[in-house]
Amino acid sequence: MEIINGIFVCEDYGEMSRRAADVFADFIRCEPTGVLGLATGSSPMGLYRCLVKDYEEGKLDFSKIVSYNLDEYYPISPDHSQSYRRFMDENLFDHINIDKKNTHVPDGTCSDPTAFCADYDKRIKAAGGIGIQLLGVGRNGHIGFNEPDGVLQGATHLADLTDSTVDANSRFFKCREDVPKQAITMGIDAIMGAGTVVLVISGEEKHEALTYLLDGFYDTHRPVTLLRGHRDLRVFCDKAAYYGK
Repeated sequence: MEIINGIFVCEDYGEMSRRAADVFADFIRCEPTGVLGLATGSSPMGLYRCLVKDYEEGKLDFSKIVSYNLDEYYPISPDHSQSYRRFMDENLFDHINIDKKNTHVPDGTCSDPTAFCADYDKRIKAAGGIGIQLLGVGRNGHIGFNEPDGVLQGATHLADLTDSTVDANSRFFKCREDVPKQAITMGIDAIMGAGTVVLVISGEEKHEALTYLLDGFYDTHRPVTLLRGHRDLRVFCDKAAYYGK
C-alpha cells in the first residue's frame, strides 16, 4: 500500500478491503457500544468478509454495537433479493453477534416516507450520531443515493434516482424496468457529521469518480467532492481505481 495525495492506494481489492476493515475493527475495539454507518454494494463486500473473519477468530465483539445504513430502495420489501436489508443480513449481520434490534436499515415499505425520514434522523441523533461511516461512490459521484443536483439535501429523504444510477444497478435485477426509481437515503448532514468517514473505491470504472474527489473543487453535481470538507476522511482504493487501468 502507498499513500498518494492523501489516498491509501492498495495493490488490489483484497488489500483495500482488509486495510479499510482494520479502521472499522479499531473503532469497534475502542468503542464497543459505538454507532456504525454502513453501506451496501460491491465495494464494501470485501470489508464485511474481513470483519466476519475477525469475529470468527475472536478478535471482535459486536454484541453492543449499533448500526444505521445509508439507504434503501423505495418501494421494496425487506425479503426482496435486492433489498439492502437482505444484503446486510446475508453479508454481515447473520454472521456476527450483533443484536438485530440494534441494526437499522431504511424501511422500503413505509407508507409515509417523509415521516419515516424525519424519524430516522431523530434516531441517529439520539444515538449520538454516526461514529464511523462507510461509503462507496457511484460512477456519477453520488454518495448514498445523494445524486448530482444543484442543491443537496442535508436530511434523510426520498431521492429520485438518475438514469445513470438505474442503468448501473440494473445488472442486479432481471431487467432495467425492475429497478426501483427512488430510494430513501441519509442526507449530507448525517454523513458529514460522522466522526470518521471511510470511503472505499475499487475498479477502473470508478477512476473518474475518484478524480472528482482529487480535483479539489466542491461541486454538488459531483457529491463525492463534499467529503473533502470532512475532518477525518480516509480513502482506500485499489490501483485500478487510482490509475484507471
